[in-house]
Amino acid sequence: MRIARTTDSDFEDLYRQITQRGRVFDEDLWAVVKKIVEDVARNGDEALFEYTCRLDGHTLTADTVAVSEKELEEAAARVEDSDLAIMRQVAQRIEAFHRHQITEDWTVSDEPGAILGQRIVPLERVGIYAPGGLASYPSTVFMAAIPAKIAGVSEIVLVNPSKNGRIHPLIAAAAKLCGVSRIFKIGGAQAVAALAFGTKAIPRVDKIVGPGNAYVAAAKKMVFGQVSIDMIAGPSEILVIADRTAAPSLVAADLLSQAEHDEMASAILLTPDEELAQSVSIELERQLEQLPRRTIAEKSLEAFGAILVTQSLAEAVAIANRFAPEHLELMVDNPWDLLKGIKHAGAVFLGHHTPEAIGDYIAGPNHVLPTGGTARFSSALGVYDFVKRISVLSFSRDVLEKYGPQAARFARLEGLDAHGNSIALRLAGKKP
Repeated sequence: MRIARTTDSDFEDLYRQITQRGRVFDEDLWAVVKKIVEDVARNGDEALFEYTCRLDGHTLTADTVAVSEKELEEAAARVEDSDLAIMRQVAQRIEAFHRHQITEDWTVSDEPGAILGQRIVPLERVGIYAPGGLASYPSTVFMAAIPAKIAGVSEIVLVNPSKNGRIHPLIAAAAKLCGVSRIFKIGGAQAVAALAFGTKAIPRVDKIVGPGNAYVAAAKKMVFGQVSIDMIAGPSEILVIADRTAAPSLVAADLLSQAEHDEMASAILLTPDEELAQSVSIELERQLEQLPRRTIAEKSLEAFGAILVTQSLAEAVAIANRFAPEHLELMVDNPWDLLKGIKHAGAVFLGHHTPEAIGDYIAGPNHVLPTGGTARFSSALGVYDFVKRISVLSFSRDVLEKYGPQAARFARLEGLDAHGNSIALRLAGKKP
């Protein structure tokens, strides 16, 4: 992987190359997704099943698209007891963390006769997209369904592009542990469209969450407004800030943990230590030789990876904030001190014993994180993503008389006379 310096004349070019990857959807891809979304919105199940057959290679009907209770039980039963025990522990830790995110209703009376407040109301039905292309990701089911359940969502719908029309045992087990309401054997842009618009077989949801490939991401962006979404998930990324106390082998291992995701993934090391930079580069070459997904990781590191030698740890923090990475590791002597300067990151992993991978599975915090620099304004998926806030207002006659004239005047300043009249009539003595 290339070694560069923040003082190099072409540093800004390298920065743009990495940060702009996958930012703009390919026009041809966008056109394909647009056709699929519009077709499913217009023709419902007929289009949904046609695309499933054409793109996923298996035939579904209104009678077979949903995973039956028998299918679910049989699939989940194929998971080894030892693996199921790990999955239960994962679910328990994720639940324990997310219960701290519960927000309560509140009211306040800032003066006699005036009551203001907010109700926290769960969404009624949400859809979870669990990827199922090259691999199966039951961890995504946990990270999406558990916060939804804690929030009080009534119905949790899961879509998963099941291979050969069969649900993966690990997905089935995760769905059972999380209390998923219904599962459908569909995926891709057509599944997103079905959730957004609803068909006879697939219920329309209030929100779609969960990562997917570029087609899924484009479809989510396209249906936003028809339905709420969590975020547009881009290629995965990791940024490591390390000093001379870091072990080169561990830094390299953590960089590769993201590079193996796909060829668009990004892995970056920021360090003021020249010797560490050289050692990590050597370690990357050595560890790549042993990776089953070596080809993917190599292409990722070559195109969007970098070891950047900074002038100081302070500069490393400043550059990390510019990247606003999905995953940020602080492999330094005093990570808590460095944390004070971090403004933008999806999740921060402190110290030499907290690899990003521990956060993917069993730590507890959510691993559905903002990518592509969107951590500047976005947060990890959580309980708060599955609720909405309703404002509550109650004025007595006396309070209305106190503030009504100003409100009525303000309405007329904006040219909205009917607004002003609705207040003025009450001030004039009109009663129910």
